[in-house]
Amino acid sequence: MTRRELLAAGGLALVGRLLPSFAGSGEDDGAAAEIAMRSAGGGARVWFDPIGLRVAPGTTVRWVAVAGVHTTTAYHPANGDVPRRIPQGARPWDSGYLTEPGSTFEATLDVEGVHDFFCRPHEAAGMVGRIVVSDAGEPVEALGSEIGPPGHHDRLPDAALEALPSVGTILRRGRVPVRERGG
Repeated sequence: MTRRELLAAGGLALVGRLLPSFAGSGEDDGAAAEIAMRSAGGGARVWFDPIGLRVAPGTTVRWVAVAGVHTTTAYHPANGDVPRRIPQGARPWDSGYLTEPGSTFEATLDVEGVHDFFCRPHEAAGMVGRIVVSDAGEPVEALGSEIGPPGHHDRLPDAALEALPSVGTILRRGRVPVRERGG
């Protein structure tokens, strides 16, 4: 690991320690929530960290490329032949390819509900994430148990479906690291 990678990892670890107080509070204090885009083993393992996040409406989410070449792309037909897995009326996003360590992309999420996203080159490897936009205390039932129209699951790779944490877990925890994504 180079010195630059070590410093970046240390900084992101610190952000990861502080992020739960922002993500789980239900209050928007103007700070951006960050999601790291990671890769290890020469690209054999790829992931977003955290893989699940709860934010208040109006929060800006910043994706940071730590290692590898990645995108953050909302599941929405505007981004190609993918199902819609963000709320009706929400703006879809697509970062394009982030190729340099430290590259960032931001999107402000205003519409309450479940926002699923993926990395274009790594979706089949399970590089997906889920953001629940909700005021503090919002019950799971209010967000719905189904995301997207009937049959939308048929169009996602199995690894992507298996990787996504449950909405309930995200609402309870506020932030779900990739290793703790269970239901």
